[in-house]
Amino acid sequence: MKYILLIAIRIYWLIPDSKRRNCLFKKSCSRFVFETTTNNGFAAGLKALRYRFATCRQGAALYINPCSGKAEMILANNDILRHDEIAIRLLSNCHVIKA
Repeated sequence: MKYILLIAIRIYWLIPDSKRRNCLFKKSCSRFVFETTTNNGFAAGLKALRYRFATCRQGAALYINPCSGKAEMILANNDILRHDEIAIRLLSNCHVIKA
């Protein structure tokens, strides 16, 4: 099963970047799931896929944390994404203090 998931991700990577959804995370969802599956097995990869599918979608909001002055993102499931985990393309339009 592990290899089926890895092959599915490799096939997904054949789709041009311009045709794929943009990820909210610095490490893309497919890269994260691929690495998790490779390093920790099918069950961990499936859990990572489920988490990213639930969180990397519409409903996220980027904001500046007044305490740190850095951007954070509240995800659709109400998890908080730290500044260093947010995709750079999203931070480029945000005036933040960069680490």
